[in-house]
Amino acid sequence: MTSSAIAQVVSPYRQLLVGFSGGLDSTVLLHRLKLWRDLEPDVRLRAIHIHHGLSTHADAWVAHCEALCAKWAIPLVVERVTLRDEGLGIEAQARKARYAAFANALQAGEALVTAQHLDDQCETFLLALKRGSGPAGLSAMPARTDFADTELIRPLLGETRASLEAWAQEHHLRWIEDESNLDDSYDRNFLRLRVLPLLNHRWPHFADATARSALLCAEQESLLDELLREELIGITSSEGALAIPPLEGMSVVRRSALLRRWLGTQGAVMPSRAMLNRIWDEVAQARQDATPCLHLNGFEVRRYKEQLWWIKCQPSLAEMILDWDCPDEALVLPAGAGTVSLVASGNVRLPTENETVTVRFKAHGLLHIVGRNGGRKLKKIWQECNVPPWLRDTTPLLFYGETLIAAAGVFVTQEGWAEQGVCFEWRAYGQQAARS
Repeated sequence: MTSSAIAQVVSPYRQLLVGFSGGLDSTVLLHRLKLWRDLEPDVRLRAIHIHHGLSTHADAWVAHCEALCAKWAIPLVVERVTLRDEGLGIEAQARKARYAAFANALQAGEALVTAQHLDDQCETFLLALKRGSGPAGLSAMPARTDFADTELIRPLLGETRASLEAWAQEHHLRWIEDESNLDDSYDRNFLRLRVLPLLNHRWPHFADATARSALLCAEQESLLDELLREELIGITSSEGALAIPPLEGMSVVRRSALLRRWLGTQGAVMPSRAMLNRIWDEVAQARQDATPCLHLNGFEVRRYKEQLWWIKCQPSLAEMILDWDCPDEALVLPAGAGTVSLVASGNVRLPTENETVTVRFKAHGLLHIVGRNGGRKLKKIWQECNVPPWLRDTTPLLFYGETLIAAAGVFVTQEGWAEQGVCFEWRAYGQQAARS
């Protein structure tokens, strides 16, 4: 691939963040981009190396990448990530952590460039086939896709690993050999080491044919996206929930296509046909008095108010009592639930000198809230205020002593009311602030 060819592939971007593992593929990619940069000095390159901590050689790999980037005058960012066990498997969890780090590192005007090639594309297609995926999964990897408010570009997707190795040898490049690539207990390695050599020996153009099949699947999915886009928008709320009644009169095929696209808008991993059936049968069509919930890769599909909701799994905080010794400062909530603050201009009174301040997540007895006559239990108030079940034991409650003062974004009690006071504000990560 010439410099002019790679310039065309990444156009119109001239600022690039390059995923750089130090292996053969990313070394060739970075080298080609470096040659282009040398010809056109206005091109700006940065590289990012992800330290997963999975190998005893990880620190040595960092040193190798630092040395090579210094030699080529390419700034290098090294991000150390910790993998969480979310039931996805090591490969999937490492990929998730890697792309989260990429998204955080991107600067304004940059595109992300990664080094997947034709053999990777073939492996991805076969893995999707093994999972029983439909056209969306069989579309494998696109050459360009939206990513973190910019684009992810894969310039090497049409080249084989053999061609990349030939380039590396011609230019006397050195690269890292990850020992885990020889472990065929990983699905992708099993395909690479045992299956694809047999297929390519029998059919030398197998990878090219697979790529064409993936492209055809992608075209069919794109067409379906166009045909169903307006319908999906029409049955999706501003909060991202999917209305159930319009789906009930549809054919199974159409309903499944809309469910897949709705899950795609939530960033979900595409489910199998069996999982789609479970979402419909066990959640959407559960009996009316049930509160169904289906777990899926660290998230939940729930039904509420005749809608399907995609919710990140959160541990219950119901038993927690958090001392808030300095109400003038924000209080960080546990389990990534965000922060609470007392901010200017509201109707929540300030505590007296003798009142201890705590944040809790449940309350007992009859409560008297502003705007309602009579006392009610908290469960009834949650229902009347349309607070979904999954928020009822994670919504912060402000207490002065043993008196409930306010629920963030929901209500103020009569004991907590002030004509001129403060707001009890809850900032859940990734969401707008809720104020009482």
